[in-house]
Amino acid sequence: MDLAGADGANTREYLLNAEPALQLRLLELQDRDTHLAQIDHRLRTLPEAARLAELTARLIRVRDEITAAETIAGDLRLDQARADADVDQVRERARRDQELLDSGSINDPKQLQSLQHELGSLARRQGELEEIELEIMERVEGALAAVRQLTGEREILEVEQVEVTSALEVLMAAILAEREATAAERAWIEAEIPEDLLALYEKIRVARDGRGAARLYRGQCEGCRMQLPPSEISALADAAPNAVLRCEECRRILIRTPESGL
Repeated sequence: MDLAGADGANTREYLLNAEPALQLRLLELQDRDTHLAQIDHRLRTLPEAARLAELTARLIRVRDEITAAETIAGDLRLDQARADADVDQVRERARRDQELLDSGSINDPKQLQSLQHELGSLARRQGELEEIELEIMERVEGALAAVRQLTGEREILEVEQVEVTSALEVLMAAILAEREATAAERAWIEAEIPEDLLALYEKIRVARDGRGAARLYRGQCEGCRMQLPPSEISALADAAPNAVLRCEECRRILIRTPESGL
C-alpha cells in the first residue's frame, strides 16, 4: 500500500517479503501450473475421444436399426409363410378338382359346370395369392438387404472403434505420464516456497484464470500485458530486493529479472 511521508513524497510499504531466488521460483511454479492446465485442456478436447464418442453413439443407433430391420424381416417371413401356405392350399384344391374332372367320373352336366367354374375361381384366386406372395417376397428381400447393409456398416464401425480406442489409450497414457511428471516437478518447487507467498500466489491464481505470478519484462506485466507508467516503474525500482511486488492493474505477483527494465 502507498503511505505519504511527512515531506509529501510517496513511499510504499510491501506487506510480504521473500528472497529474490524464491520469488523467481514462483515463475517456475507458474510455468508448471500453466503446463498442467494445458494438459488438462488437451485431455478434455482430444479429437480421438470425440471420434470414439461419435463412433459409440453411431454403433448404438446402427445396432438398434439392425434389431428393428431383423424384426421386420422376421415378421415378413411369417407373412410369406402364410402366403405360401395359402397358395399351396389353393393349388392342392385345384389339383384335386382337375383330377376329378379328368377322371370322367362325373356325368352330370351341372356338376361338371360347377366343377369347371370352381377351377376357374381357384385359378383366379391362385393368381391373386401369388401376386401377394411375390410382393411379400420382395419386401422380405428388401428387409434382408437392409439388415446386410446395416450389418456391414456395424462391422466397419466396430473395426474403427477398436482402432480409435487403441490409439486413444496409447495417447492418454503418454499425456497422463507427462502430467504426472509435471505434477511431480510442481510439488518439488512448491515445497521450497514459503507458505505465505504460496498462499498469496494460489489465491491470485484461482481468481486470475490460473495465473498468479507474472514476469516484469521491460516495464510490462506479462500477466495482463499492460505497460506500467513511469511513476509505477520508478516506485518498483525503489523497492527492496526481497519485497513481493504486485501489478497495480491485474494484482498478480510481479517477478523481477535482469530484463525488467527497472
